[in-house]
Amino acid sequence: MKEFELKYGCNPNQKPSKIYMNDGSELPIRILNGRPGYINFLDAFNSWQLVKELKEATGIPCATSFKHVSPTSAALGLPMSDNLKKACFADDIEGLDESPLALAYVRARGTDRMSSFGDWIALSDVCDVTTANVIKREVSDGVIAPGYEPEALEILKSKRKGNYNIVEIDPDYVPQETETKQVYGITFEQGRNNFKIDADLLRNIATENKELPESAVRDLIISLITLKYTQSNSVCYAYDGQAIGVGAGQQSRIHCTRLAGSKADNWLLRQSEKVLNLPFLPTIGRPDRDNCIDVYISDEPEEVTGDGNWQKFFSEQPVEFTREEKKAYLASISGVALGSDAFFPFGDNIERAHRSGVSYIAQPGGSVRDDQVIETCNKYGMVMAFTGMRLFHH
Repeated sequence: MKEFELKYGCNPNQKPSKIYMNDGSELPIRILNGRPGYINFLDAFNSWQLVKELKEATGIPCATSFKHVSPTSAALGLPMSDNLKKACFADDIEGLDESPLALAYVRARGTDRMSSFGDWIALSDVCDVTTANVIKREVSDGVIAPGYEPEALEILKSKRKGNYNIVEIDPDYVPQETETKQVYGITFEQGRNNFKIDADLLRNIATENKELPESAVRDLIISLITLKYTQSNSVCYAYDGQAIGVGAGQQSRIHCTRLAGSKADNWLLRQSEKVLNLPFLPTIGRPDRDNCIDVYISDEPEEVTGDGNWQKFFSEQPVEFTREEKKAYLASISGVALGSDAFFPFGDNIERAHRSGVSYIAQPGGSVRDDQVIETCNKYGMVMAFTGMRLFHH
């Protein structure tokens, strides 16, 4: 297949639309089911690059959940605790522990379930039956992977009344070194961002504390590779083998840090006993549970806990999760990693990161206020590495 005609571009009025190879060669994909659209393919090709690079960097199967050309999360296929499975609504999945790929997607989908609603999925490895069964039960637009087990493919084909988008990509495909795009009829050209992200990037530690454990190295690599494929400005919190908060496309660095931090806080709070033990009615589906939890841990939970409201969702009125309790719970967290796609210009970013349990930071460095940022890190005993490399993506 040398080209594929799309229904329309970003919006229904943008016609005609298609994907093709400039040199006339075959596309490196096969469309196994459905008819992916313009934005689907933007998500597919960006998300595939992320999981391909993350698998090469760690050697562990991985997955990502994409919405509007940015990841909501990316995760490695590491074992999950019972509480984490419950928080991700995955404690009932048969065979989950035996499939690293399914574990990776459960983690990625479970990080920010509201943002992941209707996501595009990328899998680093051949999709197995367990992973297909996980995907089948979620609201999703499509998936890209290097292959599919026959039974897994049939399971996925049954989604969305048989119209689920399934794309297979050649894992050996290597794009040209130069890439182009057009804006307002004007062609831009640049070299591809082939910058390699690995542990060597974290050797220049600028803080007094220079103890960087292997788990932190892993999480910082996850954070930085995630940022490489996130619309800038962007900041990413990572913990326990997965991105837990992504702040994408903000004009200021502090807003990136706040947005990503609030998502990380939500992920952490979802694993608290109060949230895990919410008495949901058995008739409440996963999307509605997500909405209820999001409101419950907000500063205005009355929409789901107040008289006349709680009866719609719960078998009994939930006990309030006070602001003081949430603050104390988050204060008990440490060991979170934080990456930034460009330098932190002020120490306020570090102050905000500290409130979400951040202990390890990787950022390019190079601000005129680097001393202030380092000083703030030292105040909290954080480890901060200067990578020397910006990771903007537009």
